[in-house]
Parts: sequence; structure tokens; C-alpha cells
Amino acid sequence: MLHNCPPPMLLLNRWLRGAARMNGNYGHLLFEQAEPIDDGVVAELRPYFESAHLDARDVFHRAARIDLHPDADGPGGNAQYPNCLPATAKKGLFGEVMAGLMTQAYQFVGGHQWSIPIFLFRYHAEVEAYIFDLARDPARVREISGRHGNDFIALGIDPATGEVVRLIAGEAKWRASLTPSVMDEMMLGGWTGPPEARVRANDGVWNELNRGLAAPQGLEQMHRLLCEKAREQYAEAIVSLDRALLIGAAPLPRTDLIFVAGNKAARRNPGETYLPGAAPPAEYTAGRPLQVVELVVEGGVDLIERLYRSLWVNP
Repeated sequence: MLHNCPPPMLLLNRWLRGAARMNGNYGHLLFEQAEPIDDGVVAELRPYFESAHLDARDVFHRAARIDLHPDADGPGGNAQYPNCLPATAKKGLFGEVMAGLMTQAYQFVGGHQWSIPIFLFRYHAEVEAYIFDLARDPARVREISGRHGNDFIALGIDPATGEVVRLIAGEAKWRASLTPSVMDEMMLGGWTGPPEARVRANDGVWNELNRGLAAPQGLEQMHRLLCEKAREQYAEAIVSLDRALLIGAAPLPRTDLIFVAGNKAARRNPGETYLPGAAPPAEYTAGRPLQVVELVVEGGVDLIERLYRSLWVNP
């Protein structure tokens, strides 16, 4: 099943207050919660999140040999994806889905139209193994490491030719307490070196983007899924990706995305940003168009738990 649910714009317009800044190849969007999180917010987010996770749910349930829609008390009912995942894993998934939602809902740097035919969650091998074990032994609850590779991939498809003409790839992060020090550690890495001469390890998000390939593995995974699930619908896109993914081929233009979401810090002032608003920092050296999105909420941990607990649950 392809991802086919539009962003809930009525909810976003009501729930969030936004501020945008654009400067050449750099864009910054700040979204702050404008009204409390309630059951209505969860209900309006649910269809998009179910659409984003549907492909992986199908793959993981089949691999575990459990019914795609088991009864709560039936065999494997305790191991439904993504409801059964530990809290930390669900927070990571929330960030990735929200990155896609924001990419579809708002205009990013360059003014391009982005398409997300499918999310890449099925390529999380540790989750597949976790659900297989949990369906057979409900006591095997444990933490799960994050999925390797880009957190997010979307395609720029020429509406006239159907060819892929560019891509957006990036990192999505959730932090329960979003403070300047937390942001610095996430973007720059932890401190290292002797106490009298500490420096940042430079293994954070900026470094990940700087090292990002022009044609990342996520693009190959997207191509593979389009071939499997929508060969005729995306025929021209598939052919253009075939060309772009050849070793040594001219790369597609790439836009980088950083999406950071977290709970509002006690001392954060309205409208305050923790990532640069006017231009990328010196630590970002990739030289590609860059879009930054900061999402600041209150009660976000509870929102994530309520939202993922509600997926595919009959009201």
C-alpha cells in the first residue's frame, strides 16, 4: 500500500502557529503549539500516521506470521506494529512521520513540490526481529536502536514528464526536553578531550548531513518499493531513478532537511529559535539547499504515546 493520505491542514492551522524565514538556499520554519493537545489532535493526526506506517505494518506482520488485524486477545495481538514498540522507538518514528507531514504541508526552500509515495519503515530490520520475537514471547520487551540511513526521503517529480528531478533527504529528531544545550549536543556531538580543552566531537547532525551522499541508500530503497508496488503508476520516475542511481551517474539535485521536535523548555520565549534563522552555521559545509524545521509542543511525550496507542484501534 502506497502512502496516500494528505496532511491534516485544518488541524495544523488550528494547532500550530508558524513563522518562516527564507534566505537564498536556506529556509527556516518555526512552529509553536497554539492550543492544547486533546483527543481531537490525536484523531486528526491518526489517518496520516496510519498511512505512513501501513506498508511496514504489512511487511512486519507477515514476517511474524500474525494476522494483519489481530484481535487484542488473539495470537500475536500483543505485537501489532507500531503500537507495540517501546517508547523510545515510537518517539523516533513520530519525528520521521512529522518530517514527512511538514514536507507535504508547507513550502520549503526552493518552492519545490515534494512527493512521498511511501515511507521506508520496512527497512528497520531490528523492528522486524523484535515483533517476530514478541509475538511468540510477550515478555521479550526491550529497547530498539534507530533505523540506519536517512530518516526521511521525498521526491521532486516533474508533473509534465513524471520523472524524478530532485530529492530531499534529511534527519528527524525528537527530544523530550528541547533546550539550547540539548540542541548543541544533537547538532555538534558531545564534548570530548581533556577537561581543560574540551571540544565538540563533531559527530552530530551537521556532520551527518555533510557526509550525506548525493544519491543516498534511501533513494535506492524508494526505487525498489516503487518497482514492487507501483511500477506502472511511477514508470517514468522509476526509469529516471535507474539512471540517477548508477555509480558515476550525474546526481539529482538534493535538498537537505533538518526536522527537530520537542517539548517547550521552561525558559524558551515565544518565537525563539535554537537553530539559525537567517543562514546555516559554519558547521554545515555540504553546500546544498537546506531547510530547517523546529516544532515546539507541550505535552509531546503524552501525545506520542496516545497517538501510537490509537493506531488501528477501533473507537
